[in-house]
Amino acid sequence: MFLSRSSNVTAPVPAFDVDDRFEKVESQYAQLRGMIERSNTERNDMEERLSLQKVRLNELEMIRTQLSASNNTLHSELEDAKVKLSTTTMALDDARRKHTYEVDDLRRKHRHDHDDLKDAHRKEMESSLRQAHREELTEVERRLKAELDDERSRRIQEVQEVSTRLELHRQNTGLDIEQKDRENDQLRKELAQAHADFDRQKELNASLKHSLSEAHANNLSLETSNKAMKAKIDFLESDNQAQSQAFADLHKRMQEAIEAAEVANAKLRAEETLRRKLHNQVQELKGNIRVFCRVRPTLPSATEEELPAKIDFPDSIEDAKEVAIQGPEQKSALGKVTTSTHNFSFDRVFGPNSENAAVFEEISQLVQSALDGYNVCIFCYGQTGSGKTFTMTSPDGMIPRAVSQIYASAQALEEKGWRYCMAGSFVEVYNEDLNDLLGEPGELDRKKIEIRHDTDKKRTELKGAESVVLDSADRVHELLARASKNRSVAATKANERSSRSHSVFILKLIGENSITGETSTGTLNLVDLAGSERLAHSQATGDRLKETQNINKSLSCLGDVIGALGQGGGGHVPYRNSKLTYLLQYSLSGQSKTLMFVMISPLQAHLSETLTSLKFATKVHNTHIGTAKKQTRVKD
Repeated sequence: MFLSRSSNVTAPVPAFDVDDRFEKVESQYAQLRGMIERSNTERNDMEERLSLQKVRLNELEMIRTQLSASNNTLHSELEDAKVKLSTTTMALDDARRKHTYEVDDLRRKHRHDHDDLKDAHRKEMESSLRQAHREELTEVERRLKAELDDERSRRIQEVQEVSTRLELHRQNTGLDIEQKDRENDQLRKELAQAHADFDRQKELNASLKHSLSEAHANNLSLETSNKAMKAKIDFLESDNQAQSQAFADLHKRMQEAIEAAEVANAKLRAEETLRRKLHNQVQELKGNIRVFCRVRPTLPSATEEELPAKIDFPDSIEDAKEVAIQGPEQKSALGKVTTSTHNFSFDRVFGPNSENAAVFEEISQLVQSALDGYNVCIFCYGQTGSGKTFTMTSPDGMIPRAVSQIYASAQALEEKGWRYCMAGSFVEVYNEDLNDLLGEPGELDRKKIEIRHDTDKKRTELKGAESVVLDSADRVHELLARASKNRSVAATKANERSSRSHSVFILKLIGENSITGETSTGTLNLVDLAGSERLAHSQATGDRLKETQNINKSLSCLGDVIGALGQGGGGHVPYRNSKLTYLLQYSLSGQSKTLMFVMISPLQAHLSETLTSLKFATKVHNTHIGTAKKQTRVKD
């Protein structure tokens, strides 16, 4: 059947197209889903921007780390600047943590809002209110964008403020460094003045020695005249009575000669007392705490892997006071290879060619101070294998030479009425326990040694330790041999025969002058410290690990005690933190003399331990400079 325009047939009403309606709803849902995905994409973009801000914060953190690394090379006087930098770092960390917390809060808030929008969207689809939902979604998107823009601008402003504070702090640090340099120049001028005073005292000491030699020669001539007078008296007594008057005259002249000899001897004793006083003043001008440095020569048996480090001596070789060590090569982030040079200053530096005789010549005056009645401590400090034990206990080392000098000086003082009693003890500090190195080998672990301090006389006694009277200088070699057999040694990665304890040779000198009634009591402590080494280098485990930890702890306590003594002012000195410092308490305080000998190894493999030892010694040296400065001001 065909229908035309003229056909009188009513057109049927089209029915409701459900599929078309459903497709429109699906299309609108797809559009709405696309809008949500674009919103998610923009949110991811904002998160990436936040990540960029975090990267910027990390770059600022790297800049702060570089500033901290550069500040670590400054002198110990810049500790205040380091504290300020540490405070700024803590503030930056707090700001970063606060920023992290706020970003997390924004993320949680965004997720919560997003979940709410999804629920609202689902409800609005069910109620066919798509247009209202679209407007509401647009408003939420606009509001989120505005909040993110505000947050981004605020974070950028905070980063700029942090950068400004870092720049201001860097400028303040530069001003502090300039101030410290000016203070160092002033200290050098004061040190030069102290050296000039020392030279004057040295000249005065030389003139007094010359006067002593002249008085001694006069005394010898008077003794010769006295003998001649006695011979003449014998001759005259055998003659007749006619020579009685001549005999009386000769007897009178003899009495005058005897009186002159007694006056000369009294003058010699007075000049000896004056010499002791002037000698102590000279030692105090040099400083009651001094630091020497000795570089061990490279052994002929060194392997190719044991390459020597580059060590220079900027000043005179004969009287060197500075040492410069070139550090390892460092590669920067840009690929540039650089090397850093570490400069250290001491009271005296001995190069690899120096012998024990030259070293002892510098410390012989301290040995004389012990004979004059003062307490003296001489330490050998350094990493394992740097030559400490050789310097101390070799046949021509410091201990045999010191004992020989003491005996020679004591014999020279006998003609002035002095008599000395000398007794030596040898102990070791092993794992914070005291062992008697002169005792029987089987009794080391069972024999208990107790430290007793006499606070009134400022003396220390070792109950349970053997004390040997040294009746000759050669006796010390026997004691060194016995102590060497009993001392605790073990093999480590750093040395096949590493000392695992601190050995302390204690020589007590008690003198009495039968003519003047004077007495003197001095103590000479010669300490061979155990090798300082890092656990990463020695690779110690088990008992060796415990030994290394105790060694490093006692060395740190020794540095703390010397630092506290350098501060002065009667503050607390932590002697009891270590058995070593508690044993030497009265030999480190008061008018005692302390010499730190830092031994360094020239091998490249020991470079890190060498630098650590030198930094510790530099801290002690700076303490000595401060102490000498205070003493000079008091004397002025």
